[in-house]
Amino acid sequence: QVQLVESGGGLVQPGGSLRISCVTSGFRLEEYAIGWFRQVPGKEREGVSCSGIGDATPYYADSVRGRFTISRDNVKNTVYLQMDNLKPEDTAVYYCAARIENVRGMCVIDTTHFYDYWGQGTQVTVSS
Repeated sequence: QVQLVESGGGLVQPGGSLRISCVTSGFRLEEYAIGWFRQVPGKEREGVSCSGIGDATPYYADSVRGRFTISRDNVKNTVYLQMDNLKPEDTAVYYCAARIENVRGMCVIDTTHFYDYWGQGTQVTVSS
């Protein structure tokens, strides 16, 4: 059974840092593309970053490029999103998503429909 469980969210001041995690189970992480999305009430889910298979270059939304870093530990079956220099507009529920993939580096952040499995989300609040 495929499962994704996010954790590590919380309250942080503007300019601070936070690392959120997505622990996966029920599949081999190295065979799956992983995406991070976020959502605020009343808005559509927004792609933040994604990582394809094969240690390819990840993708980032313009709004987070240079501040967020996605990484994966295939041994621990965990994907991380390191978030630095956080801004109030980064406040959202953050979700990880997965899809089995056989094309190196393939992943997307412009649509949620690419992914087959989703976690339950973790709240990140950036406020003073």
